[in-house]
Amino acid sequence: MVSLTINGEKNDLDIPDEMPLLWAIRDVVGLTGTKFGCGVAQCGCCTVHLDDAAVRSCVTPVSAAVGKSITTIEALGTPEQPHALQQAWIAEQVPQCGYCQPGQLMAISGLLKTNPHPTDADLASSITNICRCGTYGRIRKAVAQATGGQTS
Repeated sequence: MVSLTINGEKNDLDIPDEMPLLWAIRDVVGLTGTKFGCGVAQCGCCTVHLDDAAVRSCVTPVSAAVGKSITTIEALGTPEQPHALQQAWIAEQVPQCGYCQPGQLMAISGLLKTNPHPTDADLASSITNICRCGTYGRIRKAVAQATGGQTS
């Protein structure tokens, strides 16, 4: 048995320690907002917070998450009270296909915990999530809107 705290809720799961955290979250717990993209930590679709740090859950073994707090996109905000980034995402019409957006939001919200007013250069150097639709300009505008910053 493995005990994981996901979105503030304790989950006792009968899974192997080496199972990728992504599959525990999606297939065992049933939270499907975190997406599978590449499986090798390149695209960022699977980004979640592990003790407030953004991590790629497709390559993070469950054993690395034991005793830590896991936050998925489901807990970033609510329909009644969306996170500032989620509000800005809607206002700037960021998504096209939308598949990568949960990972984008989790990566950027993780950055904002340590850098509440990132520049475009900060975003470019620290957020390596891939958006196949290429909505990076709208993402930058949404981050600027959410943080009171400016885009260049």
